[in-house]
Amino acid sequence: MSTVDQKLDDALETIRNEIPADISVSDVTYEGPELVVYTREPKKFAQQGDLVRRLASKLRKRITVRPDPDVLAPPEKAREQIRSVIPEDAGVTDLDFHADTGEVVIEAQKPGMVIGRRGSTLREITKQVGWTPEVVRTPPIESPTVSNVRNFLKQERDERRDILERVGRQIHREQLSDEQWVRISTLGCCREVGRAAFVLSTADTRILIDCGDKPGSEDVPYLQVPEALGSGANSIDAVVLTHAHLDHSALLPLLFKYGYDGPIYTTEPTRDLMGLLQLDYLDVAAKEGRTPPYASEMVRETIKHTIPIEYGDVTDIAPDVKLTMHNAGHILGSAVCHFHIGNGMYNVAFSGDIHYDETRLLNGAVNDFPRVETLVLESTYGGRNDYQTDQEDSERNLIETINAAHDRGGKIVIPAFAVGRSQEIMLVLEEAMRTGKIPEMPIHLDGMIWEATAIHTTYPEYLNDDVRDRIFHDDQNPFLADYFNHIDRGEDERQEVADGDPCIVLSTSGMVTGGPIMSWLEHLGPNPDNTMIFVGYQAQGTLGRRIQNGWDEISMNDNRGRSNRLKLNLDVETVDGFSGHADRQGLENFVKTMNPRPEKVLCVHGDERSVQDLSSALYHNYNMRTFAPKNLETFRFK
Repeated sequence: MSTVDQKLDDALETIRNEIPADISVSDVTYEGPELVVYTREPKKFAQQGDLVRRLASKLRKRITVRPDPDVLAPPEKAREQIRSVIPEDAGVTDLDFHADTGEVVIEAQKPGMVIGRRGSTLREITKQVGWTPEVVRTPPIESPTVSNVRNFLKQERDERRDILERVGRQIHREQLSDEQWVRISTLGCCREVGRAAFVLSTADTRILIDCGDKPGSEDVPYLQVPEALGSGANSIDAVVLTHAHLDHSALLPLLFKYGYDGPIYTTEPTRDLMGLLQLDYLDVAAKEGRTPPYASEMVRETIKHTIPIEYGDVTDIAPDVKLTMHNAGHILGSAVCHFHIGNGMYNVAFSGDIHYDETRLLNGAVNDFPRVETLVLESTYGGRNDYQTDQEDSERNLIETINAAHDRGGKIVIPAFAVGRSQEIMLVLEEAMRTGKIPEMPIHLDGMIWEATAIHTTYPEYLNDDVRDRIFHDDQNPFLADYFNHIDRGEDERQEVADGDPCIVLSTSGMVTGGPIMSWLEHLGPNPDNTMIFVGYQAQGTLGRRIQNGWDEISMNDNRGRSNRLKLNLDVETVDGFSGHADRQGLENFVKTMNPRPEKVLCVHGDERSVQDLSSALYHNYNMRTFAPKNLETFRFK
């Protein structure tokens, strides 16, 4: 008998000893990090409110209880009973029954009302019909991405279960080595911004953290080295994704092209945003005449292999590694990833990209952990002079700049990243118009911003407390305000907007590297009454950085691929303080208030000056060992 089967037998015996005599358990199996328990008495399980929680605590596993298929109420009958249990105000839009697992997926406008206080309504559903309910939110703004991901995972349900069972057995396999050591190898984003990728290795396990591209460059992570894919794609046991931005996620599908067949751990909103951004990445490459590094089929493989994790859940991802994700405050679903290695042997936290202070969109980054010896810390704004304007001043500057442009009859165009900065700016503009700080005018959303916003509205539980309260308790979703207009008719609509009254345009790409912002430059660039406002980081080598630095003439390709010169007469302004990254003070505060404070810090994800400045400051101010690694370095910590 294998070690995994022995563990399952032991778990089954423990469960049978813990549950009442009138409840039977027919089987247990692993699906990814979860232990799935099959029973012929799901209704009795549901009546014992604390039973699952008690078993999870005893076995130290996340537990899902599923009914044996032959004890389920028929879907037609169950549908009526479920609707009678759920309050009508919950706004149930769909019930989808899966007899193979005994699950019913309930899609509702207000999932909280379907769940009930401490899961009471869910338990009542199981008591009534035997089916195990799973609840998802109906997007308030229709989202093709969310719909496509959900439908795809439904179609691939059987294969996904096979993947999860295989992953579960891999997680719970026997440790092969008696040695104990921990290493981190840097494959990208060291002394540079972009192409984030690291390998966390133990004697038993290799975990890849992020796998991104580099804005404005063809450089990719050093995946070919022996620590990564050089000894075969499946020498990697698991992938962990901190957040969806392309400099962290763009090349994940490449792993599947090379033969990787394992799990990707991230949050649910990151999974959806990742799919959106990766498909757009392929689309942009094709439009620019470049050969995409992988096909769209690989994006689907990536989604199929993704295992969503909620903030705060301690999750086994290898025999000797537990992962916990915490809010990073950077974009929707972004995570600080904490790795607990061995039986208390070592703890490493990867910050991903963080924002220490609360913003209008998100709560500030979490930096409270049970233990952490080493921190891998982003340093985008780690330079000694990288202090951003505080939020109130930033908003005031933005409002003044918009009012000045409006007063002279001009239009405002804001290049913005589809994910994060756009929604932050939307919240600022919505309040400013609602309170009369700027005149009411249309706010046109172009590129992927509308779709990214739809995904934000699908996961309001990940948003700032105030926004969440407005949505849940006041029934006022700021993203649904009448000011916002989706540009969905392309060039004709852009021309109408350009010929019309004063307005604000939010458009991708945020660094002016392509996308509809190029069209807005043509429409609005020649008019000196108009204003372009930069609100996000402009990487070295991007057109956005060049315009920010004073370029007033740029090259544009027409429909026939011929190059023309475009004169930019519009006013160009930069309003700092809206970055999704912590500034120098925020980075220091993150480390200073970290509980516990780490012994070692690796400063990454910043240009050479930034990482060295931050590394030096942390060493001198907090008496900790700090490093500013180069790519392809390996650090041993144990």
